[in-house]
Amino acid sequence: MNTFNAPFAQKFKSNTAVVTAALTGIGTSTVVGAQLLATGGDNGSLLVKLTAIPRATITAASLVLFLVKAGAPTVYQLIDSELMAGYTLAATTAVPETVFANVTWATPLVLGAGDMLYVGSQVALAAGIVFYAEQADL
Repeated sequence: MNTFNAPFAQKFKSNTAVVTAALTGIGTSTVVGAQLLATGGDNGSLLVKLTAIPRATITAASLVLFLVKAGAPTVYQLIDSELMAGYTLAATTAVPETVFANVTWATPLVLGAGDMLYVGSQVALAAGIVFYAEQADL
């Protein structure tokens, strides 16, 4: 018999990571250049918002997410991608934010206990691309 236990968030937090190097090995399970953005809490976590924003002029860039399971910490699995549009940094324009549309309150990204979410770009940007995530630990 199943017992219903609602997964209520116990703690909320925000996370950031800055990516500067272009990824290598994206077609394999061994990726270089990705940065850790979030780690699942003791009882797992839900990521409910995920965005990225460039800190300088950038050409269009493929932004990617990798799930690394706690039990296989060297195996990177590609799970999502968004296209960051090209942008010329100027004091008179807003810096555009790229939203990962698959990560919302209605459709959270689930991280098991100790699972890690890594982020990266297939285009290098010396000034960096800042990824931002809102996380609810269960």
